[in-house]
Amino acid sequence: MSQSDSNTTVSRSGRSTPLHLRDVVHDVIRHYRHEKDSEAHRIFRQSAGHKPKGTLPQTVNPDEETVPGIEHPGSTGVIYCSDRAMANGFSYASSHEWANLGQGAPEVGQIPDAPPRPTSIPLPEDSLEYAPTTGVKALREAVANLYNQQYRQGKLSQYTFENVCIVPGGRAGLSRVAAVVGDVYCSYQIPDYTAYDQVLSAFKRLVPVPTALDPDNKYRLDVEQIKKDIRTQGLEVILASNPRNPTGQVIEGEDLKSLVETARESSVTLILDEFYSWYMYPEDDKDYGRSVSSAEFIDNVNQDPVVIVNGLTKNWRLPGWRVCWVLGPKNLITALSQSGSFLDGGANHPLQLAAIPLLDPERVMQEKIALQKHFKHKRDHVLKRLEELGLKVDVPPVATFYIWLNLEHLPPPLNNGLTFFEELLKEKTIVIPGIFFDINPAHRRNLFHSPCHHFVRLSFGPPLEDLDKGLDAIGRVLRKAKREGGQAFGHSYKKSIEGMHQLDKLI
Repeated sequence: MSQSDSNTTVSRSGRSTPLHLRDVVHDVIRHYRHEKDSEAHRIFRQSAGHKPKGTLPQTVNPDEETVPGIEHPGSTGVIYCSDRAMANGFSYASSHEWANLGQGAPEVGQIPDAPPRPTSIPLPEDSLEYAPTTGVKALREAVANLYNQQYRQGKLSQYTFENVCIVPGGRAGLSRVAAVVGDVYCSYQIPDYTAYDQVLSAFKRLVPVPTALDPDNKYRLDVEQIKKDIRTQGLEVILASNPRNPTGQVIEGEDLKSLVETARESSVTLILDEFYSWYMYPEDDKDYGRSVSSAEFIDNVNQDPVVIVNGLTKNWRLPGWRVCWVLGPKNLITALSQSGSFLDGGANHPLQLAAIPLLDPERVMQEKIALQKHFKHKRDHVLKRLEELGLKVDVPPVATFYIWLNLEHLPPPLNNGLTFFEELLKEKTIVIPGIFFDINPAHRRNLFHSPCHHFVRLSFGPPLEDLDKGLDAIGRVLRKAKREGGQAFGHSYKKSIEGMHQLDKLI
């Protein structure tokens, strides 16, 4: 080989290869070897929908692809981790033997000072009929009234039932919105909610434009950078969770006001997933009961291009009800009615009726205060125990019920999320590897390159006794590392029966 200039390598045949391309190829080969050398990573890659794209030709497994034209979208983090836990003996019948620190749901039982949990629902004959695809009118009115009471007092523009669409879960709400968006550049952040990966993959008209958030800036969403990206990249949609899953941070006050103003002034649609809006942990007792929503900073509810997705799942701690809503301009709600008619058909009719009294503002305030005190106690307990284990959290959560835990100072191979996750499965404990929050719709990024590779997400959603059980398991793994070193880890993982023979060919 000889050098013709600083940017090109010339072979003996005279053909030239740009250095940056050669480096990319070498880099792919080198890091592919790293993935191949890791049992945890091979298990992940062999799971349907998680093969890398764009680096090596894709093959079709005739035993798996029994239906022509079917393409696996890949699992969300919670689903993949549940499947791997089942391969290690987890079952819902024996779930009490496990510590599930991966669950993306809060505990659902009674907590101190909260209103009584619902134990039964009425079934009037009319509720046995289909509900409208936009939802029961009385529930839509209750949602609008709650937002007006909590966030829009004294404002001329008020929400009505026409600004609310009831949907069967947050993912269904996001899917309805994505189905009515045209061909646009869509901004999203890394890390963020794992399901955005599947939404951006499935709805091809949304062209994903990523922004990596900086841990040194506490994963803060930089509004000035968003303004620049709107000008230089032609962004038309911004998708984000707030408060933020998995980092536990929040955009509020002047920052949130500026983000809403940017959307309004730039005619950019802002889609905010506000499911954790009550999970705020104030330092001052007088601030208990305060929650966060972009609804506070909207000027005109029918003109500002701001879409809010929320529901009973997290704040009311009723994930099994699948009763949620999308809040936005009236013309959006009409479009969501149409997309819902072919996507999901609408939310459960009796549960919509049962939800109406739960949105009474006085009851809501009681729920919020009880929730915030209870979950703040759990957060502080988990952070203290992690620090005692030598796992100090770089950016502690100020919202949500998640902890974004950096593992990079642990000895290899425990210092990556997939291996740490697999080792905890041996201890009957579930966490979520950080790679699931690397929203990477093309699945081209090598896992070892992901900014989320050396993280796991811990949930303090479960009851306190389950949290302690999981933290005890983490302690056992760390003590084993101290006694036996890294060679004790990274192998001997149980494989799921499905796909086992394909994996054995690689090992």
